[in-house]
Amino acid sequence: MTENGEDSPLHQSCEVAGKGDSVVSDSRRLAPSSEDAKSCKEHKDVLKFTAKNTEGEIGPYQPRPPSLPRLSKSSKSSSVEETVRTRWLRNSQESLSDPAETGSSTDSLKDNQTAPGGLVLSAAATTGNDQDSKVRPRSAVTTGSPVFRDRGSSLSDYERRPPSQQSDPTDHRMRSAKVRLTPVQPTGPLPALEKSFASATLRAANRIDRDCLDYAMLAREKLGERLHRNLSDSRLLENMGSDSASVNSMRSTYSVLSPIRPQDVRNRSFLEGSLLGSGALLGAEELDRYFPDRRVGLYIATWNMQGEKGLPANLDDLLLPTDSEFAQDFYIIGVQEGCPDRREWETRLQETLGPYYVMLYAASHGVLYLTVFVRRDLIWFCSEVEHATVTTRIISQIKTKGAVGVALTFFGTSFLFITSHFTSGDAKVYERILDYNKIVEALALPKGLPDTNPYRSTPSDVTTRFDQVFWFGDFNFRLSKDRVDVETIMNRTVNGDMGPLLEHDQLSKEMNDGSIFKGFQEAPIHFLPTYKFDIGYDIYDTTSKQRTPSYTDRILFRNRQADDIKVIKYTSCSGIKTSDHRPVIGVFQVKLRPGRDNIPLGAGQFDRGLYLEGIRRRITRELKRREAMKNHSSSTICTIS
Repeated sequence: MTENGEDSPLHQSCEVAGKGDSVVSDSRRLAPSSEDAKSCKEHKDVLKFTAKNTEGEIGPYQPRPPSLPRLSKSSKSSSVEETVRTRWLRNSQESLSDPAETGSSTDSLKDNQTAPGGLVLSAAATTGNDQDSKVRPRSAVTTGSPVFRDRGSSLSDYERRPPSQQSDPTDHRMRSAKVRLTPVQPTGPLPALEKSFASATLRAANRIDRDCLDYAMLAREKLGERLHRNLSDSRLLENMGSDSASVNSMRSTYSVLSPIRPQDVRNRSFLEGSLLGSGALLGAEELDRYFPDRRVGLYIATWNMQGEKGLPANLDDLLLPTDSEFAQDFYIIGVQEGCPDRREWETRLQETLGPYYVMLYAASHGVLYLTVFVRRDLIWFCSEVEHATVTTRIISQIKTKGAVGVALTFFGTSFLFITSHFTSGDAKVYERILDYNKIVEALALPKGLPDTNPYRSTPSDVTTRFDQVFWFGDFNFRLSKDRVDVETIMNRTVNGDMGPLLEHDQLSKEMNDGSIFKGFQEAPIHFLPTYKFDIGYDIYDTTSKQRTPSYTDRILFRNRQADDIKVIKYTSCSGIKTSDHRPVIGVFQVKLRPGRDNIPLGAGQFDRGLYLEGIRRRITRELKRREAMKNHSSSTICTIS
């Protein structure tokens, strides 16, 4: 053996590797032979050679070359080389099939691959048997390779530690280690992750119908997303990171109703004497559950039908305009000079509103009709409903002029709805004021309903006995101007500014003087006069009378507490043209308060017969529409022979 080790088996192995032969280091150190006559000095030289290569070239923490076995006397002969190769092959096969290996055989085979540049790598195979070898095997690489001189990001977690936290290098070299390749880095930026791991298709499939939403969804956002037990809110399910199975399970278990615990059923009191109680049907807890912002939506419509027998083919434009995002909780419709068949009118209203609403009450006074619809799941919070009528024409047997009022309490807030028809005529302002005074004095309401604030009530004015009052109808107040001047002003209006017209409005003048509708307000008007049109056309009166266009149809409101009523919309319905009047609609949000035990509950009463008839008509109408579409599609198909 020379000084540089050219004749050693290690040098011969390196030469073979350089020529492209697949050489792998021995995974186990060969045990010394009993026939070995090598001197201790030669053995120490071999160890020094190994240490030199370890410390000088490869580094203390790099893969090491295999330990050299002790050489026999005939170390220069080729038989030793064959013996080493035979033992290595047998040991490698045993290592691959050894069940004590931590890695799989596939991983071991993958590790025994040639690295770029002809570098030969070796898998670290350990048997865990300390009796076979005193020293654990080490993976071997050929020295001088640039791939392993600068390992950079491929260092293990142990090698990245500071020297103070690392153990003895000798112990680390004794560990079994596989070659760690440099991790692949992305060439570009990674795609942004979505907020929810559920896909868009899954979220759409799990969404509950919007018909089951809570009533004040927008208000809940303002209150910091107050979360209660109502599982019907589809936004709750969308924000939950759940799959379709869990959502379907929630539906099947709780449906779309709030779960009720047996203890709640035992302890719940449906009436209470104090507003501070909990668990009552009309109490604050139940009110906040349905109306987190304590405001209910009201849709009010007034229309002079001119006594026409023929009703519009579709009332969707009147009750369900397309520019409204949500339907309201209450629908109150007042009609003057209504059609002869009042029941048909009410049935048409039920057919239009559909199964989500029930007719809470209906009252009439001659051809004055007043109908109240409510969402069917809110009917339990309504009190008994009362009504009263007043006629302003004592001599006439036909009750065409007068008023009809309906009173009810919802939770702890009392409501009064009045629809009326005042005396007609351009110059009869004083007569209309008399009609108003007679109505507020003679309308006998409330009857059995408690006054929620008796200290602010006046016996001579019915409108002071309720928290929220809405008075609407055909008041017949006109514009005190010639038709030519009125049309000239209308042609000059820009962006719905009706201020120049309202300067000549009789009702606005009398209200400002305090002679009528004391304490009432009206939303700003941004629509054209609703009277008088040619039937079926958007043209004002072309008859010989040439009546002046006027704002005869109005909606006014009054409240006991300031800002209890918020106006959402106030406009006219130009799509209904079967009368010389255009309907006027208003949408309001009204403040609610908890109720007490002195409120007589209505117990969910409604007109069941009307409800069933309206649903039957909706079904019949839908079947006819589908049949018409089917016939139309089949008639347009042609074949070419």
